[in-house]
Amino acid sequence: MKRLSVCFFSVLSTIFMASSAFADEGGSNAASSNFGWFALAAALAIGLPALGGALGQGRAAAAALEGIARNPGASGKIFVPMILAMALIESLVLFGLMMAFVLSGKIA
Repeated sequence: MKRLSVCFFSVLSTIFMASSAFADEGGSNAASSNFGWFALAAALAIGLPALGGALGQGRAAAAALEGIARNPGASGKIFVPMILAMALIESLVLFGLMMAFVLSGKIA
């Protein structure tokens, strides 16, 4: 029984001492603590513009199709501005993608 308790306490003390032996020093690598925030910012930099762009394109397409349905003769006058609006909305999403790439470059 005594041998078992000595082994138990030696394993327990080894476990507690190992965590402090492998602990990182406080000020040695402060830049590595920001990696999680850069990853979150990169995810938000592509997620939010994609969400907004999808909602904007959906509303633009719905409004254009409703206008064409009400007046089929004006489909030529509605179609070109709709495509232009879709391209401008998509360009904002691409800016978000570019920012996500810039932020993900700071992670690695």
